[in-house]
Amino acid sequence: MTLTWIVLGLGNPGPQYEKTRHNIGQLVVDELAARRSETFRAHKANARVVETRLRPGGDRLILAKANTFMNVSGGPAANLARFYDVPAERLVVVHDELDIPFDTIKLKVGGGHGGHNGVRDVAKALGTPEFPRVRVGIGRPPGRQDPADWVLDPFSASDRKALPSLVSDAADAVELLVDEGMLAAQQRWHAPR
Repeated sequence: MTLTWIVLGLGNPGPQYEKTRHNIGQLVVDELAARRSETFRAHKANARVVETRLRPGGDRLILAKANTFMNVSGGPAANLARFYDVPAERLVVVHDELDIPFDTIKLKVGGGHGGHNGVRDVAKALGTPEFPRVRVGIGRPPGRQDPADWVLDPFSASDRKALPSLVSDAADAVELLVDEGMLAAQQRWHAPR
């Protein structure tokens, strides 16, 4: 029996935010769509989606990007979950994480939001924090820069060099999570490299 999974990449809409740290979740779902030669289309859940498969005959993947700003991602997340009849445990949220060094990926289910307003809003809208998360490290800002400004800044020149590899790794982590489960994905991505 095949299952349906939603992979929601968090970010902000509009070209001015496309290449910012806060939009790395959307870059990851873009990578997953590109691997399948798919393009996003409008969906009534106030999101853009790609309906595809993990592999031919495999689990169904709904790749999604909300049309709303990051801090109100919950409405589209809950709408997509209802539309596709997907429980929270199969709604994977991919997002930036300040408390993880750049070029690092961590996975978890549930727990707190760590001050991430997008994750907070998704948990509130779903009525539970118990959903899988692929947390893509962007690191803390240098010096005394406000983290709110840091996440909305474009990646530095040195980070841009590593970004394609990081986005590809995060997409691999999503695929492994869906294919083999959270434990297998954590063992692969949490091990020292």
